[in-house]
Amino acid sequence: MPPTLTKGAARFHWLFFCFMAISIGMAGNVGFTPQFLAFIASKFGDDAKERVIQWQTLIEENSGHSEWQSINTVNTFFNQLRFISDDAHWGQTDYWATPVEFLSTNGGDCEDFSIAKYFTLLELDVPDERMRITYVKALKLNQAHMVLAYYETPTSEPLILDNLVPGILPASLRDDLLPIYSFNGGSLWMSKEKGQGRMIEGGSNRIKLWRDLKVRMKQERELGYSHTAKTITE
Repeated sequence: MPPTLTKGAARFHWLFFCFMAISIGMAGNVGFTPQFLAFIASKFGDDAKERVIQWQTLIEENSGHSEWQSINTVNTFFNQLRFISDDAHWGQTDYWATPVEFLSTNGGDCEDFSIAKYFTLLELDVPDERMRITYVKALKLNQAHMVLAYYETPTSEPLILDNLVPGILPASLRDDLLPIYSFNGGSLWMSKEKGQGRMIEGGSNRIKLWRDLKVRMKQERELGYSHTAKTITE
């Protein structure tokens, strides 16, 4: 049986790096080494390995589809995972997991849902400038929350990909969310009542958790798998 994941999931990175440091070779163009997949299965169970493979397959099979198809497919795929707080899952107040961590441990909080959707859509060639990871206040819950916003054009009303709501809705129908700030791979905006918001000098690299996430994703890629290779090092 796979282990019960609580604060022990925080050991994922130490185990991962110890294992991958002695693992060499790639499985052709598949993107993950057999050793890496075996490691996932040994530590988190066969279901964890299958989730990572399903993610890989989703990227391979949906390449070239329309952006509308891509955002719906990706939103549905990740919304199947369970929500669990960072404190319960990782043993710390705030931790932004990589997509592989999120899938392997079968859960995460709203940041992890949004980040995984963002990087997967980048892999499916949705341009970075059409997406913003958006920090909001969920008014009905009276708590901080994070969603992914998709803009078909620079002046389009954004569509909201949210783990709290199964379907994708335009922002005008999500009056339960109050935007605070948003960012993508290169830019950071402070929200305002209308329009795109005020761009902040220094971009998303001003966000420490984002910088840390990108470093870990780069390390993961260099140690043996690379579905995210073209998106996380810029």
